[in-house]
Amino acid sequence: MAKDKTAYVCSNCGQESPKWIGKCPACGQWNTFKEIRIAAEKPHLAAPAAASTGHALRKNRAMRLSEIEGRDDPRIDMNDGELNRVLGGGLVPGSIVLLGGEPGIGKSTLSLQTMLHLTTKRILYISGEESAHQLKMRAERLCPGNAPEHLLILCENSLENIFEHIRDEKPDLVVIDSIQTIATEEVESSAGSITQVRECASQLLRFAKTSGVPVILIGHITKEGTLAGPKILEHIVDTVIQFEGDQHYMYRILRSMKNRFGSTSELGIYEMRQDGLRQVSNPSELLLTGEHDGLSGVAISSAIEGVRPFLVETQALVSTAAYGTPQRQATGFDQRRLNMLLAVLEKRVGFKLMQKDVFLNIAGGLRVTDMAMDLSVIAAILSSNVDTPIDPQWCMAGEVGLSGEVRPVSRIEQRIAEAEKLGFQHIIIPHYNLQGFNRKKFQIELHPVRKVEESLRALFG
Repeated sequence: MAKDKTAYVCSNCGQESPKWIGKCPACGQWNTFKEIRIAAEKPHLAAPAAASTGHALRKNRAMRLSEIEGRDDPRIDMNDGELNRVLGGGLVPGSIVLLGGEPGIGKSTLSLQTMLHLTTKRILYISGEESAHQLKMRAERLCPGNAPEHLLILCENSLENIFEHIRDEKPDLVVIDSIQTIATEEVESSAGSITQVRECASQLLRFAKTSGVPVILIGHITKEGTLAGPKILEHIVDTVIQFEGDQHYMYRILRSMKNRFGSTSELGIYEMRQDGLRQVSNPSELLLTGEHDGLSGVAISSAIEGVRPFLVETQALVSTAAYGTPQRQATGFDQRRLNMLLAVLEKRVGFKLMQKDVFLNIAGGLRVTDMAMDLSVIAAILSSNVDTPIDPQWCMAGEVGLSGEVRPVSRIEQRIAEAEKLGFQHIIIPHYNLQGFNRKKFQIELHPVRKVEESLRALFG
């Protein structure tokens, strides 16, 4: 009887090695090789030599690009405008989508809520973590007084049993919560291991492509913030969407990390409530409190996440360092970029903040990566430093360079239109963004600036 073999697989890229290696030769990561056990191959399952070479199985033929028919993929409307936007217009039949997020962020709530409202499709919801009774209670909270007949619940961890139920029920859509809890008998390892996740995902991908039934996988997040399992999992699937946000705040962001059928610059915003997730069609009105009149350290920025413009409130607090070493802390903003902006303030503008504590916060619990936030960050810091409030009718957008210049930003017209729609009367923009667009179509007053000093002079006089 053949014995089981032992191999080592990189948890980051899936590279295999017969022995343990400290550094992966494929991706360069350290201490990522994990030991797995490979079951001995049974004689009746061995592949013939002709199949291994591929010469006897060749059925496809090479085609010229002009011979390939160009068509748009049909989409399944998910009855959720935010989710449709992130997916690129809807769910593509035969695609496989991976939804990731931190524990307790609302992945299962989002998927179950969407499936409850998708009444035109027969859906098989497979849970490997929760019991049917728990799912029933959650469904009653999300959709009270309604027992949908189109949604089938299955609590199962075996991939072979899952495929048997799929053959019996013939669903139009399959949801698996989560991929780390599913195991196949073909692999001799526990559920959630690198080999199990890779093999289960590969078989589900093969099922989705051959049957045309879309599959939605829910994935766990490691403590480093990456999707659990091998990195090849993200390469296997068609779409990777990330559900993120702070558990202490009500807002959640659905962000596309990879999409073979659409753009990765789309963004969806939800509000977590007692009865589920609510779509936020106009996030600017919710992110602006409007209660900062007369308070220093608050500046409004016209930011863009994905393709959606919205106004966000930047809060800063500058105080004398109490412990000798000044602190620099940022919530919702890049810590390294904050240090760079503080250095620009000291070198180019002349404000000495070396002995001051600086705390920065993006209101609403959002994490914004738009470079146009630089001007509002600097304005909020100086407003708190001199204890002078900024006029609430002013907002701004501009990237700050190392020499103190205000660099142009993208989609300036959308930023200006969003500020004008919410009633702002003044907006500071980079001077170089004036080229190529008509200023007369905006009622809001534009203040073009070339350097940081000009913007601060316009704000504080």
